[in-house]
Amino acid sequence: MTALTVRLPNSVHQKVRELAERDDISVNQFIAAAVSEKMASVMTLDYLKAEAAKGNRKDFDQFLAMVPDVPAPSGD
Repeated sequence: MTALTVRLPNSVHQKVRELAERDDISVNQFIAAAVSEKMASVMTLDYLKAEAAKGNRKDFDQFLAMVPDVPAPSGD
């Protein structure tokens, strides 16, 4: 594990302490979880952008043309 010094405004640090205490975890655990959540969010966006870049408009239009042109069923 790596130690990291982070400078936070006092107000942010206080709120982190309160939220960590509320969840009965340490400030370190709270910050590690927050960083992990942010990493997952950024990595998900990167993945979705990469997948979207593989898309092909011609293929999309071809599959869309296969959808029947009928009203949606009741409750859909």
